[in-house]
Amino acid sequence: MARYLFRRLLTMVPLLLGITMISFAVIHLAPGEPTGLQAEFNPKITKEARERLRAYYGLDKPLHIQYLLWLKRVATLDLGRSFSPDRRPVSEKILERLPITVTINLLSMLLIILVAIPIGVYCATHQGSFGDRALTVFVFVGYATPTFWLALLLMLLFGVKLGWLPISGIRSLVGYEAMGPLEKAIDMGRHLLLPVLVSAFGGLAGLSRYMRTSLLEVIRQDYITAARAKGLPEGKVIYKHALRNALLPVITILGLSVPGLIGGSVIFETIFSIPGMGQLFFYSVMARDYPVVMGMLVIGAVLTLVGNLLADLAYAWADPRIRVG
Repeated sequence: MARYLFRRLLTMVPLLLGITMISFAVIHLAPGEPTGLQAEFNPKITKEARERLRAYYGLDKPLHIQYLLWLKRVATLDLGRSFSPDRRPVSEKILERLPITVTINLLSMLLIILVAIPIGVYCATHQGSFGDRALTVFVFVGYATPTFWLALLLMLLFGVKLGWLPISGIRSLVGYEAMGPLEKAIDMGRHLLLPVLVSAFGGLAGLSRYMRTSLLEVIRQDYITAARAKGLPEGKVIYKHALRNALLPVITILGLSVPGLIGGSVIFETIFSIPGMGQLFFYSVMARDYPVVMGMLVIGAVLTLVGNLLADLAYAWADPRIRVG
């Protein structure tokens, strides 16, 4: 396992380098610059002043030189400074919001695993039943429902009509500091309930379907028939012999779903006014704040690669043939 882990870590380095190179080129190819946005609010600005602004931000250099200078800073764990008027370090702005986004995504992933796998197992073991058909309808609804539309509906129902849950932020603006530890946890949980449900809904529907299909394929194998012929209880056949092998493709899907969760943060964090990485990314793109955008892309790429690595390690744990190969 140690050699397998070492090989996987080595492959992550050139992959991360390629991601940063493509991302750096793409964001600079997009029309508009930070200097252009600043100049629009000052109609008297001269051409010389524009050039001085470009030189101040380092935008007057060729693109490959800008990338090499940025890469040199990143190698020393320096993500640079924001182009915004506050000129704060990028790492400081990201670290303020990273825990919120990671917490929501981890809770969403946990909810997906705890709900989707039992649903998939039930549908596979009760194929053609009323419960299987009802859950299939639920899955198709989950596939077809846009995230932003579902978020707005839940906000309207539970926040506006019923008044049960808050519809913005991660904590109450009034009285939060005076609460006790338990009250603070409950308050934050009420604020995060809708975002977590919205974030997990689509992945839950998809993963449950993958689990059902994978388990149906496994329980039709000859060794499952042999286990049943030996008189083993059905629960032992399913949960001890079939489920572990059925989880192999599901583990891969879980690793690949990490980028979707991070990307979806932009949508629900903007809708629910959550001060996370998704909201910061949206505002940074609109302001052409290249250092913040690149810093967040690097963080997102690292989290994605780590998620895929954990999925591969889980895959290798479940299937020893991968470690040997």
